[in-house]
Amino acid sequence: MTGTGIDRVEEVNLPKPPLKKNRRFMKHMVHLFLLPALIFYVGFMIYPIFQALINSLFSWKGLLRGEFIGLQNFIRLFTESPFKETFTRALGHNVVFFIGTMLCKLVVAFILALLINSKIRGKEWFKTLFFVPKLLSVIVVGFLFSLILNPTYGALNTFLKAIGLEELARPWLGDPNTALYTIIVVNSWYGIGFAVLIFLVGLQAISPEIYEAARIDGASGFLMIYKITIPLAMPSIMIMSILTFIGAFETFELIYAMQGSSGGPYYSTDVLGLYFYRLAFGSVGGGESIGLGSALAVVLLLLISGATAVSMYFFKRKEVDH
Repeated sequence: MTGTGIDRVEEVNLPKPPLKKNRRFMKHMVHLFLLPALIFYVGFMIYPIFQALINSLFSWKGLLRGEFIGLQNFIRLFTESPFKETFTRALGHNVVFFIGTMLCKLVVAFILALLINSKIRGKEWFKTLFFVPKLLSVIVVGFLFSLILNPTYGALNTFLKAIGLEELARPWLGDPNTALYTIIVVNSWYGIGFAVLIFLVGLQAISPEIYEAARIDGASGFLMIYKITIPLAMPSIMIMSILTFIGAFETFELIYAMQGSSGGPYYSTDVLGLYFYRLAFGSVGGGESIGLGSALAVVLLLLISGATAVSMYFFKRKEVDH
């Protein structure tokens, strides 16, 4: 209390929290949350790739690594029988699998996305219905369709006979002429829901004002889809095309579940994934199977990576800003 009788409260200078230090600390703490995903990615993706590359450069005696032989495993894979014939046949089946999936899945999925994106009733119900198969395991789908397509008691042949179309009934998975195409249809049914959702996202991103301007100019029907919808939906088309290509050249589980590791009948459904499985873990490559299998894995990686890069470059040039 001063002499004037007026109380004064002295200001107390409290220490201010170190805001800059706290912010810097929290910024580094955020990076720690990425560490588990980074460890998982390096341990299960990056390390196996480098390990496969190293293994492909050595000879093998069972599980024991031998001497360094350079590119000899790759040379054997492309020039020595029966490796070169099996590789060529399996690669051809992968190409057919990709083209068939593009036609069966992506074309149909894009048409369904156009219908759902229009003003129809129950569009949410249709989106859920198409996506339900994707919730199932690939092994479950393969086993289920193996029962449906059974030539003796399968539901498909039974239905065809019941409606008087018994001449169409056949051993769908037992005939070399139909086995691969049958699996392509099953694979398309399994993945069509995901493709529909991706296409829907691309279609809903297109501004309605663009369509209104096109209608004023006299555009309608298929011309509007060809000139406006497809170019503006190119990013989603690019994504699904690339994912379909990668999936077609990595396909393994569905064919393995429906036809086994041999890709029967008579190797008519054999693909590079099955060939790698037999080569690396079977008896195809003899005592040097790990080296040959690793060489095939590296070739498959380069094939997928190169084709994906070229496809992205091509699609990027086709994109239209809106």
